[in-house]
Amino acid sequence: MARRALKGPEGVTLIELMIVVAIIGLLVAVAIPSFMRYQAKSKQAEVKIGLGGIWTHATTILAAQNASYVISNISQLGYGITGAARYSYWYSVSGTPTALPGGSTATGPCDVNTPPAAVDTTTSSFTAGARGNIDADSTCDDWIINDLRNISNTMDDVAD
Repeated sequence: MARRALKGPEGVTLIELMIVVAIIGLLVAVAIPSFMRYQAKSKQAEVKIGLGGIWTHATTILAAQNASYVISNISQLGYGITGAARYSYWYSVSGTPTALPGGSTATGPCDVNTPPAAVDTTTSSFTAGARGNIDADSTCDDWIINDLRNISNTMDDVAD
């Protein structure tokens, strides 16, 4: 019988495997919050673009109507939401906040069918708004833009 030469240990030990799993766990713990912030920023970009479009159309209304932002029908604004919106968008029509067609109508986890508090239009100024929920809690995230192109938000726990 031929004798086999003894070889060194083959494979991985349990300790080596546990170290690799621990390292992967640490990497995941660091990566998930960054990924969540990245997702929130992309959802915030949607509302900023939408409100910017409303601002552009409202400014066009101002020029077309001899220095007045006031409209009597939401279609006069000439802005429409396309795609699967995460937010409902609001503009004041004859003093009443009115939702733009194509915006979100979700009722959970927060109800986006009521306008943000500041939505209003006068002859010389306007404030349009958006309401949505990007972080799946029960608090709605409200955004507003005004005639000075100031965009602000009341995000509950996601940084701008």
